Amino acid sequence: MNPILNEIGTTFIPVRDIEQARDWYCELLGVKADGEVLFGHLYMLPMKGTGIALDSKIYSKDAVFNVPAFHFNTNDINEAYQFMKHRNVELLTEIEHNQWFTFKDPDGNILMISEC
Repeated sequence: MNPILNEIGTTFIPVRDIEQARDWYCELLGVKADGEVLFGHLYMLPMKGTGIALDSKIYSKDAVFNVPAFHFNTNDINEAYQFMKHRNVELLTEIEHNQWFTFKDPDGNILMISEC
């Protein structure tokens, strides 16, 4: 029996300022920023499914995601695109194949939203 599970636990996102990143991501996801910053550099976003840890200790310009390492789900890609546009998020693509688009977070990480 293999001791390694075929599951993803947590994705770490490098961020410059942990408090600013916490507030930005919590607002983006519509969740309360009421958890504590751990060890002065980690914030665990309250997620359904796979976790996301914002981590200012691992941040450097070379460490940011230059391609999406995962995507956020949406039930309506057009609504999600307009929501991001309205928030003045840096959009990198239009909606591609009626399925997904990419954007940058304030730290330069390239992320994706995809309709499930």
